[in-house]
Amino acid sequence: MGSLQRFSLCFSWKRIVCIFFLPVILSGFAPRVKDKEDLIFANAQLQPAQYRFNWSHLTPLKLMDRSVGLQTESRVGSKPYFTLGGHKFLIFGGSIHYFRVPREYWRDRLLKLKACGFNTLTTYVPWNLHEPQRGKFDFSGNLDLAAFVLMAAEIGLWVILRPGPYICSEMDLGGLPSWLLQDPKMILRTTYKGFVEAVNKYFDHLISRVVPLQYRKRGPIIAVQVENEYGSFAEDKDYMPYIQKALLERGIVELLMTSDDAKHVLKGYIEGVLATINMNTFQMNDFKQLSQVQRNKPIMVMEFWVGWFDTWGGKHMIKNAEDVEDTVSKFITSEISFNVYMFHGGTNFGFMNGATYFGKHRGVVTSYDYDAVLTEAGDYTEKYFKLRKLFGSVVAVHLPPLPKLSPKAEYPAVKPSLYLPLWDVLQYLNKPVISHTPVNMESLPINNGNGQSYGLVLYETFICCGGSLHANVQDTAQVFLNEKNIGLLGDGIKKLNIPKIRECQHLRILVENQGRVNFSWKIQDQRKGLTGSVTIDNIPLNGFIIYSLEMTMSFFERLRSATWKPVQKNYSGPAFYLGTLKAGSSPKDTFLRLLNWNYGFVFINGRNLGRYSIIGPQETLYLPGTWLHPRDNEIILFEKRKSGSYIQTIDEPKL
Repeated sequence: MGSLQRFSLCFSWKRIVCIFFLPVILSGFAPRVKDKEDLIFANAQLQPAQYRFNWSHLTPLKLMDRSVGLQTESRVGSKPYFTLGGHKFLIFGGSIHYFRVPREYWRDRLLKLKACGFNTLTTYVPWNLHEPQRGKFDFSGNLDLAAFVLMAAEIGLWVILRPGPYICSEMDLGGLPSWLLQDPKMILRTTYKGFVEAVNKYFDHLISRVVPLQYRKRGPIIAVQVENEYGSFAEDKDYMPYIQKALLERGIVELLMTSDDAKHVLKGYIEGVLATINMNTFQMNDFKQLSQVQRNKPIMVMEFWVGWFDTWGGKHMIKNAEDVEDTVSKFITSEISFNVYMFHGGTNFGFMNGATYFGKHRGVVTSYDYDAVLTEAGDYTEKYFKLRKLFGSVVAVHLPPLPKLSPKAEYPAVKPSLYLPLWDVLQYLNKPVISHTPVNMESLPINNGNGQSYGLVLYETFICCGGSLHANVQDTAQVFLNEKNIGLLGDGIKKLNIPKIRECQHLRILVENQGRVNFSWKIQDQRKGLTGSVTIDNIPLNGFIIYSLEMTMSFFERLRSATWKPVQKNYSGPAFYLGTLKAGSSPKDTFLRLLNWNYGFVFINGRNLGRYSIIGPQETLYLPGTWLHPRDNEIILFEKRKSGSYIQTIDEPKL
C-alpha cells in the first residue's frame, strides 16, 4: 500500500484555519481533491470519529449554574471555541420569526427545530410591528416575544436575539416604523437626533422585556446582536457604538455580536464585540475580513442562507439540499458555529413584505417559504432529513422523535356572489383628509398623527381639461376619470396623457404601497403615495380629497353593513368581492389558488392574508387552519383590475 506522510501547513488564525496536505496512496481510494476546501475535508473524513457532542446537560431547564454565560476561549494547540456554563459549546442555530408564524403553531415549529438536532433558536424583533404608532407598543398575541422565547427554553433551545433596531429581514423598511419618515430631514440608521431619540424610547420598552430573559437571569438568551449588517450601509462611524451602548445601559449582559456579509465585515464590526459573518456557501475567501478584525476567536456564521426570498415577477428561488448538507458538514468539521437562515420562513401576512430596488422596484412575495428547512406550512423537506441525519451522526444522544405533520385539506371552491366597487366603499372609510396639495402616505394627519403605514391611498380632485398629467407616485397608481381607468403611473412612469374632456370630472389616482425597500441606502427614499405636486401641462392641481385604505379589521366590520351587489360578469376596476369558504367542523391548513384573478389582496374573517398577483411566481396563498372558523368563513378579495371566477383551495403549495 505504501507509506503515508502528512504535511501540514498551518497558517495563523488570521487566515482562519490550518490546512493539512494529505497525499494518500490508497490504490485508488483517495478522495479526489478539487481545491483547498476539499483538501481540508478530505482529511477530516479520514480521521477517527471525533465529533460526538453531548449537550444533553446544556439546556435551559437543566443548566442550573448561570454564573458564566456564552464566552469565547482560546488555548494553545486547539482552535478557539465557545463555552457555555464553562463547557465547550458549538452553536447549531436555526432562524424562526415569531411574527411570521401563527402563535398557535409556534410550539410545532420549535419542536421540529429541536427534533432536527438544533440547539439554538435565532429570531429578529420587528420595531415596526411592536411600535406601530409613536409610544403605542404591542407585545401581545402573535407579537408576544417573551412567550416565544420562554417556549423555546421549555423545549430545550437557547436563543440568540436580533433586536435591531434595523433588521432587514425582507420586511417593510427593514423593520423600521414608517412614521419615522414624517421628519423630512430624517436619516435612518445614523446618530441623527430624531432617529436615536426614537430608538431610545423603543429600546426602553423592548429591552426591559428582554433583560429578564437573559441567560444570567435564568432565561435562554445567550447572545444579542447589535443592529444588522451595518457594514453594507456604513454611513455613520458613531452609530454602531451608540447602539452597543444603548443595549448595555439598559441591562444587556450577554455576549454581543455583529453580523455582516463577508465583504463588509471591516465596515460593520465594533471593537470588543464578536464579529460574525453571513454566507451562501463555504468559501475560504469569505473569512479574510473576519480574520483581520479579530484573532483567537471562534467563528460564527450568523446567517447561512439555505434558500432565498422571491419577488413578484421574478423566478422562484431554490437551493440544492445536498449543497446545504455539504456546507453544514464543513462547518461542523471545522468547529464553526452557525445559524441556518431560514430554518422556517413562514409568511409575510398582510402588508408585512419589504421590497428590493436594483433599478426597478420589486415587492417581496407574500410567502416567506425561503426554500427553508421547513416549508411555509411547517412541513418537512429533503433538507430537513439530510440535516437531521447529519446532526444525529455527531451528537452523542438520540434526537427527539419527529412531531407529526399538520394535516392539510381541500375545501369546496368559492364563487363570490356579491361585490362592491371601490367607489361605493368610500363612505365606509374613515373621514377623508382635505388638502390643498397632495400629501404622502406617511404624512397624512391620521392615526393620532402617525400617518398611514401600509395599504393604498386614493387622491381625488376635479379637472376641467385634458393634457399631459405628471405625478411622482410610490409605488404604482391607477388613474381614473370618474370611474373609467385611463392608465397607470409608477416605477419610472411619471406622465400620462389625459384626453380632452367636455365637462369637469373627477380625477382619481389610486396609489398602492407595494412594500418599502428593506436594504441599502434606498431606505431613505421610501415615502409612499403621491410625493410632490401633480400637474397637467405643468399647471399644478389643487384641492384634493384623500382617502386612506388601510384595510383594517375595523374597516371590514363596517363593510358588513354595506348593501352588496350581485357580481357583474367581467367587471373591470377596483372592487371588493364577497364569498363564503366552508371549512367543515374541524378546519385545517389549506392553500388558496386564485385562477383567473389578476392582482389584489385576500381577507379571511377580516384578517389580511396577503397579496396575490397573476405575474407570479407565487401561485397559492397559505391559509392557516387556525385562522378559520368551523363551517362558514367570510372571504373578501380586493381585486384591483378585473373580476375572476372561482377561488380554489388545494392541499399543497404552488410557489
